[in-house]
Amino acid sequence: MKLIQMSVKGISYSETQTGAYALILSEEEGERKLPIIIGGFEAQSIAIALDEQVKPNRPLTHDLFKSFADRFSIHVKQVIIHKLVDGVFYASLICERDKIEEIIDSRTSDAIALALRYKAPIYTYDSILKKAGFKATVSGSSKKLSEDNWIQNFAGEQSKKDEQISDLKKLSIPKLKTLLSKLVSKESYEKAALVRDELSKRKS
Repeated sequence: MKLIQMSVKGISYSETQTGAYALILSEEEGERKLPIIIGGFEAQSIAIALDEQVKPNRPLTHDLFKSFADRFSIHVKQVIIHKLVDGVFYASLICERDKIEEIIDSRTSDAIALALRYKAPIYTYDSILKKAGFKATVSGSSKKLSEDNWIQNFAGEQSKKDEQISDLKKLSIPKLKTLLSKLVSKESYEKAALVRDELSKRKS
């Protein structure tokens, strides 16, 4: 299966899950983006790793892991996001010590936080990007969309996740596709993920 290299585009606060954040990975040689929901601590750790000028007074957990691994000559070579099940991404750390390679299971957010500290490449499979990724730009997004009031509210206002999912189930597939295009054009990837998941359920 084809591996695609990704980079961290940014982090935004989740509009549908309290205390959660949306981590956006961007395809290195393409336009697709991959949204991943992560916790607040992991978001902080990733943000600190992205900003080399910010140094915490005491080591964060991921900094401690790197110091520990460095002391025993363990190097993180790369991270692979290898599976997506029920909206949950699974990742592996590819590590090396004394020219012996080991694969370690990891939460995706932890794996990315460590990859940034090791300046290690991040990969995912093309099949995962096809299933869960979005194009950076959407053709025809400038056209006026004829949507009902609920779609307008969903795209522009904060509401509870359970209520959103319940209402998504009431929309037809054409309306879901229209809503998905609008959300992606606005770079509202975390909400777009909910619509994508609903469309995937209809196809299965």
